[in-house]
Amino acid sequence: MTTTEQNKEIQQTISGERQRLLGFIRQRVPSLSDAEDVLQEVFYELVEMYRLTKPIDQTVGWLFTVARNKINDFYRRRKTDALEEVIQGSGEDEERLSLFDMLPDSSTQDIMMQETILEALSEALEELPGHQRFVFEMHELEDKSFKEISTMTGVKVSELISEKRQAVLFLRERLRYLYNDLFL
Repeated sequence: MTTTEQNKEIQQTISGERQRLLGFIRQRVPSLSDAEDVLQEVFYELVEMYRLTKPIDQTVGWLFTVARNKINDFYRRRKTDALEEVIQGSGEDEERLSLFDMLPDSSTQDIMMQETILEALSEALEELPGHQRFVFEMHELEDKSFKEISTMTGVKVSELISEKRQAVLFLRERLRYLYNDLFL
């Protein structure tokens, strides 16, 4: 196939699938500009495949598979920041946000977003010191009171609160981008 023929095929594929792919990607990334960036990466892969003369049997299926992979790459390369609380102002203007408030409703059918959130949280939790992680998981994920945790561990409630606060501060900074992308 000549370069001219390749260019024509590439142009037809891009013209025919651009809107569907953009819609697919847009449902899975936070903004239109991010979706367009991912779409450009998908089309770049398409051009590379043609230039390397690797045949693509089912172009549309291949494009959507590449789009899924590029969306995953998009979330992996994002800087990490905060999650648990959002401060809108200072002191009394503080708004509290639960971890589970960030998870999409099952009615949204956005399983990919939920997996991304849980994966980012899991990675961030792995980075916490063991004692902070334990207190955070018991209090937030297992819904145990500080008094219950104190009874289980023999550690003073005030120390547990301090450990949880350190964990929250770390997670807030580590996962801030996630909140900004989803809610701002």
